Amino acid sequence: MYRTKKPRIALCAVVFVSLLVSLPCLALDWKETEDQKLERMQWWTEARFGMFIHWGLYAEAARHEWVKNAEQMSNEQYQKYFDFFNPDLFNPKEWAKAAKEAGMKYFVITTKHHEGFCLFDSKFTDYKATKTPYGKDLIKPMVEAFRAEGLKVGFYYSLIDWHHPDFTIDSVQPIRNNQEEREKNKDRDMNKYREYLYNQVHELLTEYGPIDCLFLDFSYPGSDGKGCNDWQSEKLLDMIRKIQPNIIVNDRLDLLDVPGGWDFRTPEQFVPFEWVKMDGKRVPWETCQTFSGSWGYHRDENTWKSVRQLLVLLIETVSKGGNLLLNVGPTARGCFDDRAMERLQGLGDWMKFNSRAIYGCTQAPDEYKAPNNTLFTYNASTHRLYVHVLEWPMGQLHLPGLAGKVKYAQLLHDASEVRFTSRQDWQSAYESVPQNVLTLDLPVLQPNTEIPVVELILN
Repeated sequence: MYRTKKPRIALCAVVFVSLLVSLPCLALDWKETEDQKLERMQWWTEARFGMFIHWGLYAEAARHEWVKNAEQMSNEQYQKYFDFFNPDLFNPKEWAKAAKEAGMKYFVITTKHHEGFCLFDSKFTDYKATKTPYGKDLIKPMVEAFRAEGLKVGFYYSLIDWHHPDFTIDSVQPIRNNQEEREKNKDRDMNKYREYLYNQVHELLTEYGPIDCLFLDFSYPGSDGKGCNDWQSEKLLDMIRKIQPNIIVNDRLDLLDVPGGWDFRTPEQFVPFEWVKMDGKRVPWETCQTFSGSWGYHRDENTWKSVRQLLVLLIETVSKGGNLLLNVGPTARGCFDDRAMERLQGLGDWMKFNSRAIYGCTQAPDEYKAPNNTLFTYNASTHRLYVHVLEWPMGQLHLPGLAGKVKYAQLLHDASEVRFTSRQDWQSAYESVPQNVLTLDLPVLQPNTEIPVVELILN
């Protein structure tokens, strides 16, 4: 359903993008100091918690967003989902409210996933929401709703496209094992697809106001894959930076070795052992995670994480200097399902009283070592250390290395005082406690919060 004739749009935009595509591959035309980068990314670093939204035609299949690939469907077999796409209950204000109440500070929406279907009213294809029975742009009202709730706006855009006739067949194509289609591969023209890609990214960055972050997905270089040479990633990123110089861009353009080729690393579905490093240096990072094992809506998927597991995931991520981008897969009617809402509400119940231990926080200084069954987060601006107690102790909690360094302690959820004792060297008849221990005197019963937090105001 791609247009055979170039659609009527502003001539300058077409000429600009076409020139970019025709130029030879060059180094990035992007220069900034380390301090400038820190300033550009400050809102993101302080936010720590965002919502990912994977939504597309695959919500109708309701069995994973890679269903077209997994079941090796042709475009013709997949067409029924386009023909019947009608999210009549879509209310982006409800989505934005749910995200805000969960404590999230930004969102990232799949404007186009690998299936090639566009949620936005692109001028370069008919394979879009406005041509389905629903008939309306889904991105504009979503952006407006989330902005109205005070959240930053992020766009996901798939570099991969299983629908476009010029995206050359490779190892991730649904029709990869169709020998007849493989033989026709010579008729596909990646130059044409690349122009399409550039034009659509240009649209997204010029039609919806300031976009705070961009999640491009993904590169898989090799003999039967695609990487920076296929996307001409340097030119694409230069275009992005020129249109929106304050935007934050992820690391999936296959430009890890290029200065300025990415802003943050993106470990997916796992939390790294420690703060992510490049060449021995700590770098900004964000783990993207699902409630269950699927990004898109999956009706029969049952390995959903509990609220407690999700809270530990968030806390552990921040304790290692990272952000958590937690995904929701809306239904084909346009709603967050009950399982998602239950967990978002549980996260919000905790964040309402404990968000101070998340926003603006990071890994604690190396001198502070969290004891077993606890995690530390730290706010350098307020000089406060947060002790997240994962397993409630029997009355006392010993914190090595903190004796004499704390002037006040309180449970964060209710600001009730926690008494403490500093011991430089303590031995009893039964045990030897490490030197410089701060001992917190905690109530016998765990407070009525999923994971209690002790806020230590340091000297």
